[in-house]
Amino acid sequence: MERKRLGPHGWTSVFSLMRDGKELAAAIRANQADSLVPNAIDPYLQVIEDSNERCQFTGLRLMDVWRYFRYNWAMPYNSVPGRSMLALVRDAVAPNHPIIGIAALGSAIVQLSQRDKWIGWTSANFVSSTQDKPTIALARWVPRQLETLTQSIYKADLIKAGHVTYRELSRPTEDSISRLLAEAKIAWELHRRFPHRSKHKPRSYDDRHWKREALTHLFRAKRCETLAQLLQVRRTLNELNYEPKVDSLQALLAHAGGKKVLEALVRASKAEHIGIDMLDITICGAVPPYNPLLAGKLTALLLCSPEIVQAYARRYKDAPSIIASSMAGRTVHRPPRLVLLGTTSLYGERLNQYHRVQIPRGVAGAKETIRYAYLGESVGYGSSHLCAETVRELELLLAQSSRGRRVNSIFGEGVSPRLRKIRDGLDFLGFPSDRVLNHGNPRLIYGVPLALNFRGVLVGLEKNPRYILPQRGSREVSRAIARYWGSRWLSPRVERRPELLDIVAVNDIRLPYQHSARVDLPGLEEDALPLFA
Repeated sequence: MERKRLGPHGWTSVFSLMRDGKELAAAIRANQADSLVPNAIDPYLQVIEDSNERCQFTGLRLMDVWRYFRYNWAMPYNSVPGRSMLALVRDAVAPNHPIIGIAALGSAIVQLSQRDKWIGWTSANFVSSTQDKPTIALARWVPRQLETLTQSIYKADLIKAGHVTYRELSRPTEDSISRLLAEAKIAWELHRRFPHRSKHKPRSYDDRHWKREALTHLFRAKRCETLAQLLQVRRTLNELNYEPKVDSLQALLAHAGGKKVLEALVRASKAEHIGIDMLDITICGAVPPYNPLLAGKLTALLLCSPEIVQAYARRYKDAPSIIASSMAGRTVHRPPRLVLLGTTSLYGERLNQYHRVQIPRGVAGAKETIRYAYLGESVGYGSSHLCAETVRELELLLAQSSRGRRVNSIFGEGVSPRLRKIRDGLDFLGFPSDRVLNHGNPRLIYGVPLALNFRGVLVGLEKNPRYILPQRGSREVSRAIARYWGSRWLSPRVERRPELLDIVAVNDIRLPYQHSARVDLPGLEEDALPLFA
Protein backbone atom coordinates (compact mmCIF):
# COMPACT_ATOMS: atom_id res chain seq x y z
CA MET A 1 0.00 0.00 0.00
CA GLU A 2 2.83 2.42 0.85
CA ARG A 3 5.00 1.39 -2.10
CA LYS A 4 4.69 3.63 -5.14
CA ARG A 5 3.01 2.08 -8.17
CA LEU A 6 1.86 3.32 -11.53
CA GLY A 7 -1.79 4.31 -11.23
CA PRO A 8 -4.28 5.74 -13.73
CA HIS A 9 -2.78 9.23 -13.33
CA GLY A 10 0.89 8.55 -12.58
CA TRP A 11 2.86 7.19 -9.64
CA THR A 12 0.74 6.83 -6.53
CA SER A 13 0.50 5.05 -3.18
CA VAL A 14 -1.76 5.14 -0.16
CA PHE A 15 -0.02 8.40 0.81
CA SER A 16 -1.74 9.94 -2.22
CA LEU A 17 -5.02 9.48 -0.31
CA MET A 18 -3.83 11.48 2.72
CA ARG A 19 -4.40 15.21 2.68
CA ASP A 20 -1.46 17.44 3.48
CA GLY A 21 -2.09 19.10 6.84
CA LYS A 22 -0.40 22.39 5.98
CA GLU A 23 -2.44 22.73 2.82
CA LEU A 24 -5.68 21.91 4.68
CA ALA A 25 -4.94 24.40 7.46
CA ALA A 26 -4.12 27.08 4.88
CA ALA A 27 -7.34 26.39 2.97
CA ILE A 28 -9.40 26.75 6.16
CA ARG A 29 -7.66 30.02 7.08
CA ALA A 30 -8.17 31.38 3.55
CA ASN A 31 -11.95 30.87 3.53
CA GLN A 32 -14.80 32.51 5.38
CA ALA A 33 -16.42 30.49 8.16
CA ASP A 34 -19.67 30.08 6.23
CA SER A 35 -17.91 28.73 3.12
CA LEU A 36 -15.52 26.15 4.59
CA VAL A 37 -17.76 23.49 3.06
CA PRO A 38 -17.31 23.10 0.10
CA ASN A 39 -14.40 25.53 -0.46
CA ALA A 40 -11.89 24.12 2.06
CA ILE A 41 -13.41 20.66 2.53
CA ASP A 42 -15.91 19.08 0.12
CA PRO A 43 -17.05 15.76 1.64
CA TYR A 44 -18.86 13.00 -0.21
CA LEU A 45 -19.78 9.41 0.58
CA GLN A 46 -18.36 6.44 -1.33
CA VAL A 47 -19.89 3.06 -0.47
CA ILE A 48 -17.69 0.08 -1.37
CA GLU A 49 -20.18 -2.09 -3.25
CA ASP A 50 -17.70 -4.55 -4.79
CA SER A 51 -14.65 -6.13 -3.16
CA ASN A 52 -12.65 -5.54 -6.37
CA GLU A 53 -13.75 -1.92 -6.85
CA ARG A 54 -10.74 0.37 -7.32
CA CYS A 55 -9.99 3.99 -6.58
CA GLN A 56 -10.29 5.99 -9.79
CA PHE A 57 -7.28 8.16 -8.86
CA THR A 58 -4.75 5.67 -7.45
CA GLY A 59 -5.91 2.32 -8.81
CA LEU A 60 -5.78 0.86 -5.30
CA ARG A 61 -8.55 -1.51 -4.24
CA LEU A 62 -11.00 0.47 -2.12
CA MET A 63 -11.27 -2.48 0.26
CA ASP A 64 -7.50 -2.32 0.85
CA VAL A 65 -7.68 1.44 1.35
CA TRP A 66 -10.39 1.00 3.98
CA ARG A 67 -8.42 -1.73 5.75
CA TYR A 68 -5.24 0.34 5.77
CA PHE A 69 -6.84 3.29 7.53
CA ARG A 70 -8.70 0.94 9.89
CA TYR A 71 -5.34 0.03 11.45
CA ASN A 72 -5.31 3.49 13.06
CA TRP A 73 -8.12 2.39 15.41
CA ALA A 74 -7.42 1.46 19.03
CA MET A 75 -9.49 -1.74 18.97
CA PRO A 76 -8.63 -4.75 16.77
CA TYR A 77 -11.08 -5.46 13.97
CA ASN A 78 -13.15 -8.64 14.16
CA SER A 79 -15.37 -9.61 11.26
CA VAL A 80 -19.06 -9.99 12.10
CA PRO A 81 -21.09 -12.88 10.65
CA GLY A 82 -24.05 -11.84 8.54
CA ARG A 83 -24.47 -8.74 6.43
CA SER A 84 -21.90 -5.97 6.16
CA MET A 85 -21.12 -2.82 4.22
CA LEU A 86 -18.04 -0.56 4.13
CA ALA A 87 -17.90 3.13 3.24
CA LEU A 88 -15.37 5.91 2.79
CA VAL A 89 -15.89 9.64 3.25
CA ARG A 90 -13.72 11.50 0.74
CA ASP A 91 -12.75 15.10 0.04
CA ALA A 92 -13.46 16.30 -3.51
CA VAL A 93 -11.65 19.61 -3.09
CA ALA A 94 -8.14 18.11 -2.86
CA PRO A 95 -6.09 16.10 -5.40
CA ASN A 96 -6.92 12.37 -5.48
CA HIS A 97 -9.92 12.97 -3.20
CA PRO A 98 -8.20 12.03 0.10
CA ILE A 99 -9.93 10.01 2.81
CA ILE A 100 -11.76 12.01 5.49
CA GLY A 101 -13.23 9.08 7.41
CA ILE A 102 -14.19 5.43 7.23
CA ALA A 103 -17.28 3.53 8.36
CA ALA A 104 -18.61 -0.01 8.50
CA LEU A 105 -22.10 -1.37 9.01
CA GLY A 106 -22.85 -4.93 10.07
CA SER A 107 -25.62 -7.22 11.25
CA ALA A 108 -27.06 -5.96 14.52
CA ILE A 109 -26.27 -7.45 17.92
CA VAL A 110 -29.17 -9.77 18.68
CA GLN A 111 -29.39 -9.34 22.46
CA LEU A 112 -29.34 -5.74 23.67
CA SER A 113 -32.03 -5.14 26.27
CA GLN A 114 -32.00 -1.31 26.29
CA ARG A 115 -32.38 -1.15 22.52
CA ASP A 116 -35.04 -3.88 22.40
CA LYS A 117 -37.08 -2.11 25.08
CA TRP A 118 -36.89 1.17 23.12
CA ILE A 119 -37.99 -0.50 19.87
CA GLY A 120 -40.79 -2.48 21.52
CA TRP A 121 -39.26 -5.91 21.03
CA THR A 122 -39.25 -6.93 24.69
CA SER A 123 -42.20 -9.06 25.72
CA ALA A 124 -43.14 -6.89 28.70
CA ASN A 125 -43.08 -3.67 26.67
CA PHE A 126 -45.05 -5.09 23.77
CA VAL A 127 -47.72 -6.60 26.02
CA SER A 128 -47.94 -3.39 28.06
CA SER A 129 -48.33 -1.16 24.98
CA THR A 130 -50.96 -3.54 23.56
CA GLN A 131 -52.91 -3.45 26.82
CA ASP A 132 -52.76 0.35 26.86
CA LYS A 133 -53.86 0.70 23.24
CA PRO A 134 -55.43 -2.43 21.67
CA THR A 135 -55.90 -1.34 18.04
CA ILE A 136 -57.53 -3.06 15.08
CA ALA A 137 -54.10 -3.15 13.41
CA LEU A 138 -52.72 -5.20 16.31
CA ALA A 139 -55.81 -7.42 16.33
CA ARG A 140 -55.26 -8.23 12.65
CA TRP A 141 -51.51 -8.63 13.13
CA VAL A 142 -51.87 -11.59 15.53
CA PRO A 143 -53.40 -14.19 13.12
CA ARG A 144 -51.53 -12.78 10.12
CA GLN A 145 -48.19 -13.09 11.89
CA LEU A 146 -49.01 -16.60 13.09
CA GLU A 147 -49.96 -17.75 9.59
CA THR A 148 -46.86 -16.18 8.01
CA LEU A 149 -44.54 -17.79 10.55
CA THR A 150 -46.18 -21.21 10.27
CA GLN A 151 -45.98 -21.19 6.47
CA SER A 152 -42.28 -20.29 6.65
CA ILE A 153 -41.33 -23.66 8.22
CA TYR A 154 -40.55 -26.79 6.18
CA LYS A 155 -42.81 -29.51 7.61
CA ALA A 156 -42.91 -32.39 5.10
CA ASP A 157 -40.34 -34.55 6.93
CA LEU A 158 -41.97 -33.90 10.31
CA ILE A 159 -45.38 -34.96 8.97
CA LYS A 160 -43.90 -38.03 7.28
CA ALA A 161 -42.19 -39.09 10.52
CA GLY A 162 -45.43 -38.66 12.48
CA HIS A 163 -44.21 -35.84 14.73
CA VAL A 164 -47.21 -33.77 13.63
CA THR A 165 -50.21 -34.30 11.32
CA TYR A 166 -51.89 -32.00 8.82
CA ARG A 167 -54.93 -31.77 11.10
CA GLU A 168 -52.76 -30.87 14.09
CA LEU A 169 -51.31 -27.90 12.21
CA SER A 170 -54.72 -26.23 12.40
CA ARG A 171 -56.02 -28.06 15.51
CA PRO A 172 -52.93 -28.69 17.64
CA THR A 173 -53.03 -30.85 20.76
CA GLU A 174 -50.80 -30.98 23.81
CA ASP A 175 -49.49 -34.33 22.57
CA SER A 176 -48.45 -32.93 19.17
CA ILE A 177 -46.54 -30.12 20.85
CA SER A 178 -44.80 -32.61 23.18
CA ARG A 179 -43.80 -34.81 20.23
CA LEU A 180 -42.18 -31.87 18.44
CA LEU A 181 -40.27 -30.78 21.55
CA ALA A 182 -39.04 -34.34 22.13
CA GLU A 183 -37.80 -34.53 18.53
CA ALA A 184 -36.10 -31.13 18.93
CA LYS A 185 -34.20 -32.43 21.96
CA ILE A 186 -32.99 -35.48 20.00
CA ALA A 187 -31.95 -33.34 17.01
CA TRP A 188 -30.02 -30.89 19.22
CA GLU A 189 -28.10 -33.76 20.80
CA LEU A 190 -27.26 -35.20 17.38
CA HIS A 191 -26.08 -31.78 16.19
CA ARG A 192 -23.78 -31.36 19.18
CA ARG A 193 -22.27 -34.81 18.66
CA PHE A 194 -22.07 -34.63 14.85
CA PRO A 195 -22.07 -30.94 13.78
CA HIS A 196 -20.83 -31.67 10.21
CA ARG A 197 -19.81 -28.09 9.46
CA SER A 198 -19.12 -28.99 5.83
CA LYS A 199 -22.80 -29.76 5.29
CA HIS A 200 -23.66 -26.14 6.09
CA LYS A 201 -21.27 -24.70 3.48
CA PRO A 202 -23.32 -23.93 0.37
CA ARG A 203 -22.33 -25.29 -3.02
CA SER A 204 -25.16 -23.28 -4.56
CA TYR A 205 -28.06 -21.18 -3.33
CA ASP A 206 -30.90 -23.09 -5.00
CA ASP A 207 -33.95 -24.75 -3.44
CA ARG A 208 -32.18 -28.11 -3.30
CA HIS A 209 -29.47 -26.65 -1.08
CA TRP A 210 -31.99 -25.09 1.29
CA LYS A 211 -33.92 -28.35 1.56
CA ARG A 212 -30.68 -30.17 2.47
CA GLU A 213 -29.98 -27.45 5.03
CA ALA A 214 -33.47 -27.78 6.53
CA LEU A 215 -32.90 -31.52 7.00
CA THR A 216 -29.66 -31.10 8.98
CA HIS A 217 -29.81 -31.85 12.70
CA LEU A 218 -29.37 -28.14 13.51
CA PHE A 219 -32.32 -26.85 11.51
CA ARG A 220 -34.49 -29.87 12.24
CA ALA A 221 -34.11 -28.98 15.92
CA LYS A 222 -34.88 -25.32 15.27
CA ARG A 223 -37.89 -26.17 13.09
CA CYS A 224 -39.36 -28.50 15.71
CA GLU A 225 -38.91 -25.95 18.51
CA THR A 226 -40.34 -23.06 16.52
CA LEU A 227 -43.29 -25.06 15.21
CA ALA A 228 -44.09 -26.27 18.74
CA GLN A 229 -44.19 -22.66 19.96
CA LEU A 230 -46.43 -21.60 17.07
CA LEU A 231 -48.81 -24.51 17.61
CA GLN A 232 -49.12 -23.51 21.26
CA VAL A 233 -50.09 -20.01 20.07
CA ARG A 234 -52.65 -21.46 17.66
CA ARG A 235 -54.05 -23.69 20.40
CA THR A 236 -54.68 -20.66 22.61
CA LEU A 237 -56.31 -18.72 19.76
CA ASN A 238 -58.53 -21.71 18.96
CA GLU A 239 -59.69 -21.89 22.58
CA LEU A 240 -60.77 -18.24 22.36
CA ASN A 241 -62.30 -18.53 18.86
CA TYR A 242 -60.08 -15.56 18.05
CA GLU A 243 -61.15 -13.15 15.30
CA PRO A 244 -59.18 -10.13 14.01
CA LYS A 245 -61.19 -7.67 16.11
CA VAL A 246 -60.33 -5.44 19.06
CA ASP A 247 -62.74 -7.38 21.30
CA SER A 248 -60.89 -10.63 20.55
CA LEU A 249 -57.54 -8.96 21.25
CA GLN A 250 -58.79 -7.73 24.63
CA ALA A 251 -60.09 -11.23 25.41
CA LEU A 252 -56.69 -12.64 24.47
CA LEU A 253 -54.95 -10.23 26.86
CA ALA A 254 -57.31 -11.30 29.65
CA HIS A 255 -56.67 -15.01 28.98
CA ALA A 256 -54.12 -16.85 31.16
CA GLY A 257 -51.99 -17.73 28.13
CA GLY A 258 -52.66 -14.53 26.19
CA LYS A 259 -49.45 -12.79 27.18
CA LYS A 260 -47.42 -15.82 26.11
CA VAL A 261 -49.07 -15.64 22.68
CA LEU A 262 -47.96 -12.04 22.16
CA GLU A 263 -44.52 -12.77 23.61
CA ALA A 264 -43.99 -15.65 21.17
CA LEU A 265 -45.14 -13.60 18.17
CA VAL A 266 -43.07 -10.52 18.97
CA ARG A 267 -40.01 -12.71 19.62
CA ALA A 268 -40.46 -14.32 16.20
CA SER A 269 -41.02 -10.90 14.62
CA LYS A 270 -37.75 -9.65 16.08
CA ALA A 271 -35.92 -12.67 14.66
CA GLU A 272 -37.48 -11.96 11.26
CA HIS A 273 -36.51 -8.29 11.07
CA ILE A 274 -33.31 -7.79 13.09
CA GLY A 275 -31.06 -9.33 10.45
CA ILE A 276 -32.74 -7.55 7.54
CA ASP A 277 -34.15 -4.13 8.43
CA MET A 278 -31.53 -2.75 10.81
CA LEU A 279 -27.74 -2.58 10.98
CA ASP A 280 -25.15 -1.70 13.59
CA ILE A 281 -22.45 0.89 13.01
CA THR A 282 -19.35 -1.14 13.82
CA ILE A 283 -16.73 1.38 12.64
CA CYS A 284 -17.17 5.14 12.38
CA GLY A 285 -14.48 7.77 12.61
CA ALA A 286 -12.18 10.30 11.03
CA VAL A 287 -8.73 9.91 9.49
CA PRO A 288 -5.91 12.44 10.18
CA PRO A 289 -5.61 15.32 9.53
CA TYR A 290 -9.41 15.67 9.71
CA ASN A 291 -10.01 14.19 13.17
CA PRO A 292 -9.33 17.40 15.18
CA LEU A 293 -12.00 19.04 12.99
CA LEU A 294 -14.78 16.72 14.26
CA ALA A 295 -14.92 14.78 11.01
CA GLY A 296 -16.00 11.76 13.06
CA LYS A 297 -19.32 13.54 13.53
CA LEU A 298 -19.44 14.16 9.77
CA THR A 299 -18.99 10.44 9.13
CA ALA A 300 -21.74 9.64 11.64
CA LEU A 301 -24.11 12.11 9.97
CA LEU A 302 -23.45 10.78 6.46
CA LEU A 303 -24.38 7.25 7.59
CA CYS A 304 -27.95 8.58 7.84
CA SER A 305 -27.91 9.50 4.14
CA PRO A 306 -30.30 7.82 1.69
CA GLU A 307 -27.16 6.78 -0.19
CA ILE A 308 -26.58 4.21 2.57
CA VAL A 309 -30.20 2.99 2.47
CA GLN A 310 -30.07 2.58 -1.30
CA ALA A 311 -26.63 0.95 -1.38
CA TYR A 312 -27.81 -1.59 1.21
CA ALA A 313 -30.93 -2.32 -0.85
CA ARG A 314 -28.85 -2.83 -4.02
CA ARG A 315 -26.36 -5.07 -2.25
CA TYR A 316 -28.89 -7.43 -0.67
CA LYS A 317 -32.00 -7.23 -2.87
CA ASP A 318 -31.28 -10.65 -4.42
CA ALA A 319 -29.56 -12.20 -1.41
CA PRO A 320 -31.40 -15.11 0.21
CA SER A 321 -32.07 -14.90 3.92
CA ILE A 322 -29.87 -17.76 5.15
CA ILE A 323 -31.70 -18.74 8.33
CA ALA A 324 -35.19 -18.15 6.88
CA SER A 325 -34.31 -20.22 3.79
CA SER A 326 -32.86 -23.00 5.94
CA MET A 327 -36.04 -23.07 8.03
CA ALA A 328 -38.31 -23.02 4.97
CA GLY A 329 -36.39 -25.54 2.87
CA ARG A 330 -36.58 -23.16 -0.09
CA THR A 331 -35.12 -19.85 -1.18
CA VAL A 332 -36.54 -16.95 0.83
CA HIS A 333 -35.88 -13.37 -0.25
CA ARG A 334 -36.78 -10.66 2.24
CA PRO A 335 -36.65 -7.12 0.85
CA PRO A 336 -33.97 -5.09 2.68
CA ARG A 337 -35.59 -1.97 4.16
CA LEU A 338 -33.02 -0.26 6.36
CA VAL A 339 -35.00 1.72 8.94
CA LEU A 340 -32.72 1.80 11.99
CA LEU A 341 -29.03 2.06 12.81
CA GLY A 342 -27.61 1.10 16.18
CA THR A 343 -24.19 1.61 17.71
CA THR A 344 -22.20 1.82 20.92
CA SER A 345 -19.47 4.23 21.93
CA LEU A 346 -15.95 2.84 22.19
CA TYR A 347 -15.73 3.96 25.81
CA GLY A 348 -18.30 4.79 28.47
CA GLU A 349 -17.88 8.57 28.24
CA ARG A 350 -20.93 10.68 27.35
CA LEU A 351 -18.75 13.19 25.50
CA ASN A 352 -18.00 11.12 22.40
CA GLN A 353 -18.40 11.62 18.65
CA TYR A 354 -22.09 10.63 18.77
CA HIS A 355 -22.93 13.16 21.49
CA ARG A 356 -25.49 15.71 20.21
CA VAL A 357 -25.16 14.46 16.62
CA GLN A 358 -28.38 15.15 14.75
CA ILE A 359 -29.87 16.36 11.48
CA PRO A 360 -32.56 18.90 12.45
CA ARG A 361 -35.95 18.94 10.84
CA GLY A 362 -35.80 20.83 7.55
CA VAL A 363 -32.07 20.24 6.96
CA ALA A 364 -31.54 18.21 3.76
CA GLY A 365 -35.33 17.87 3.52
CA ALA A 366 -35.68 15.96 6.80
CA LYS A 367 -39.35 15.53 7.85
CA GLU A 368 -38.30 15.15 11.49
CA THR A 369 -35.06 15.46 13.41
CA ILE A 370 -32.73 12.48 12.97
CA ARG A 371 -30.61 12.05 16.08
CA TYR A 372 -28.29 9.57 17.68
CA ALA A 373 -30.66 8.82 20.54
CA TYR A 374 -28.96 7.77 23.79
CA LEU A 375 -30.60 4.58 25.05
CA GLY A 376 -28.49 3.66 28.08
CA GLU A 377 -25.32 1.81 29.02
CA SER A 378 -24.20 -1.74 28.32
CA VAL A 379 -23.16 -3.82 31.32
CA GLY A 380 -19.47 -3.99 30.41
CA TYR A 381 -19.64 -7.67 29.55
CA GLY A 382 -17.91 -9.37 26.63
CA SER A 383 -14.70 -10.81 25.23
CA SER A 384 -12.96 -7.80 23.67
CA HIS A 385 -10.21 -7.96 26.32
CA LEU A 386 -9.27 -11.56 25.43
CA CYS A 387 -6.83 -12.21 22.60
CA ALA A 388 -7.40 -14.52 19.65
CA GLU A 389 -4.79 -17.01 20.90
CA THR A 390 -6.68 -17.46 24.18
CA VAL A 391 -9.89 -18.18 22.28
CA ARG A 392 -8.13 -20.68 20.00
CA GLU A 393 -6.69 -22.57 22.98
CA LEU A 394 -10.11 -22.74 24.64
CA GLU A 395 -11.65 -24.06 21.40
CA LEU A 396 -8.94 -26.74 21.18
CA LEU A 397 -9.53 -27.70 24.80
CA LEU A 398 -13.27 -28.12 24.25
CA ALA A 399 -12.77 -30.13 21.06
CA GLN A 400 -10.53 -32.59 22.92
CA SER A 401 -12.72 -32.85 26.01
CA SER A 402 -15.20 -35.67 26.56
CA ARG A 403 -18.14 -33.25 26.59
CA GLY A 404 -17.29 -32.06 23.09
CA ARG A 405 -17.64 -28.61 21.59
CA ARG A 406 -21.21 -27.36 21.89
CA VAL A 407 -20.63 -24.24 19.77
CA ASN A 408 -19.32 -24.81 16.24
CA SER A 409 -19.66 -21.32 14.68
CA ILE A 410 -22.28 -22.53 12.22
CA PHE A 411 -24.57 -19.74 11.07
CA GLY A 412 -27.96 -20.25 12.70
CA GLU A 413 -26.58 -22.13 15.70
CA GLY A 414 -27.18 -19.23 18.05
CA VAL A 415 -26.09 -15.72 18.95
CA SER A 416 -22.58 -14.72 20.11
CA PRO A 417 -20.75 -17.97 19.26
CA ARG A 418 -17.36 -16.54 20.29
CA LEU A 419 -18.68 -15.53 23.70
CA ARG A 420 -20.38 -18.88 24.26
CA LYS A 421 -17.22 -20.78 23.31
CA ILE A 422 -15.19 -18.77 25.79
CA ARG A 423 -17.78 -19.27 28.52
CA ASP A 424 -17.88 -23.03 27.90
CA GLY A 425 -14.09 -23.24 28.02
CA LEU A 426 -13.79 -21.19 31.20
CA ASP A 427 -16.52 -23.21 32.89
CA PHE A 428 -14.79 -26.44 31.89
CA LEU A 429 -11.56 -25.19 33.49
CA GLY A 430 -13.43 -24.21 36.63
CA PHE A 431 -12.83 -20.48 36.18
CA PRO A 432 -15.58 -18.01 37.20
CA SER A 433 -16.68 -17.12 33.66
CA ASP A 434 -18.96 -14.27 34.74
CA ARG A 435 -16.07 -12.50 36.45
CA VAL A 436 -13.58 -13.16 33.64
CA LEU A 437 -15.98 -11.89 30.96
CA ASN A 438 -16.88 -8.75 32.90
CA HIS A 439 -14.30 -6.36 31.44
CA GLY A 440 -15.70 -3.41 33.40
CA ASN A 441 -15.88 -1.11 30.38
CA PRO A 442 -19.54 -0.19 29.87
CA ARG A 443 -20.42 1.42 26.56
CA LEU A 444 -23.10 3.94 25.68
CA ILE A 445 -25.86 2.62 23.42
CA TYR A 446 -27.40 4.72 20.63
CA GLY A 447 -30.25 4.22 18.20
CA VAL A 448 -30.69 6.17 14.95
CA PRO A 449 -34.16 5.96 13.35
CA LEU A 450 -34.10 6.48 9.58
CA ALA A 451 -37.87 6.10 9.14
CA LEU A 452 -40.79 7.68 10.96
CA ASN A 453 -42.46 4.28 11.33
CA PHE A 454 -39.33 2.26 12.15
CA ARG A 455 -41.04 0.57 15.11
CA GLY A 456 -43.99 -0.55 12.98
CA VAL A 457 -41.65 -2.01 10.35
CA LEU A 458 -39.45 -3.81 12.89
CA VAL A 459 -42.42 -5.34 14.74
CA GLY A 460 -44.10 -6.34 11.48
CA LEU A 461 -47.14 -4.06 11.70
CA GLU A 462 -46.12 -2.06 8.62
CA LYS A 463 -44.37 -3.03 5.40
CA ASN A 464 -43.44 0.26 3.75
CA PRO A 465 -40.98 2.58 5.54
CA ARG A 466 -41.75 6.30 5.65
CA TYR A 467 -38.21 7.63 5.47
CA ILE A 468 -37.30 10.85 7.25
CA LEU A 469 -34.91 12.03 4.53
CA PRO A 470 -35.93 12.24 0.85
CA GLN A 471 -34.88 9.10 -1.04
CA ARG A 472 -34.67 10.91 -4.39
CA GLY A 473 -31.58 12.94 -5.19
CA SER A 474 -29.58 11.07 -2.56
CA ARG A 475 -26.22 12.65 -3.48
CA GLU A 476 -27.62 16.13 -3.08
CA VAL A 477 -29.07 15.10 0.29
CA SER A 478 -25.56 13.98 1.34
CA ARG A 479 -24.12 17.32 0.19
CA ALA A 480 -26.73 19.15 2.25
CA ILE A 481 -25.80 17.03 5.29
CA ALA A 482 -22.12 17.90 4.75
CA ARG A 483 -22.94 21.63 4.50
CA TYR A 484 -24.89 21.36 7.75
CA TRP A 485 -21.87 19.72 9.42
CA GLY A 486 -19.71 22.58 8.17
CA SER A 487 -21.93 25.26 9.70
CA ARG A 488 -22.85 23.37 12.88
CA TRP A 489 -19.55 21.73 13.81
CA LEU A 490 -16.58 22.69 11.63
CA SER A 491 -16.84 26.49 11.61
CA PRO A 492 -17.56 26.89 15.36
CA ARG A 493 -14.74 24.43 16.13
CA VAL A 494 -12.18 26.42 14.13
CA GLU A 495 -13.37 29.78 15.47
CA ARG A 496 -13.38 28.60 19.08
CA ARG A 497 -10.07 26.73 18.93
CA PRO A 498 -7.86 28.16 16.16
CA GLU A 499 -4.82 26.39 17.65
CA LEU A 500 -6.22 23.12 16.30
CA LEU A 501 -5.08 24.17 12.83
CA ASP A 502 -1.49 23.94 14.07
CA ILE A 503 -2.16 20.30 15.01
CA VAL A 504 -3.69 19.72 11.58
CA ALA A 505 -0.66 21.30 9.88
CA VAL A 506 1.77 18.84 11.49
CA ASN A 507 0.61 16.12 9.06
CA ASP A 508 3.10 16.25 6.17
CA ILE A 509 2.75 14.04 3.08
CA ARG A 510 6.24 14.87 1.84
CA LEU A 511 9.06 12.45 2.51
CA PRO A 512 9.69 11.06 5.10
CA TYR A 513 5.88 11.12 5.53
CA GLN A 514 5.34 12.63 8.97
CA HIS A 515 1.63 11.99 8.79
CA SER A 516 -0.59 10.66 11.59
CA ALA A 517 -2.70 8.64 9.14
CA ARG A 518 0.31 6.47 8.33
CA VAL A 519 0.05 3.09 10.01
CA ASP A 520 2.74 2.74 12.65
CA LEU A 521 3.96 -0.85 12.48
CA PRO A 522 5.30 -2.24 15.77
CA GLY A 523 8.99 -3.06 15.69
CA LEU A 524 10.58 -6.16 17.21
CA GLU A 525 13.47 -5.41 19.51
CA GLU A 526 16.32 -7.88 19.10
CA ASP A 527 17.12 -7.92 22.80
CA ALA A 528 13.51 -8.47 23.91
CA LEU A 529 13.13 -11.42 26.24
CA PRO A 530 10.69 -14.21 25.32
CA LEU A 531 7.34 -14.07 27.07
CA PHE A 532 7.67 -17.72 28.13
CA ALA A 533 11.26 -18.79 28.90
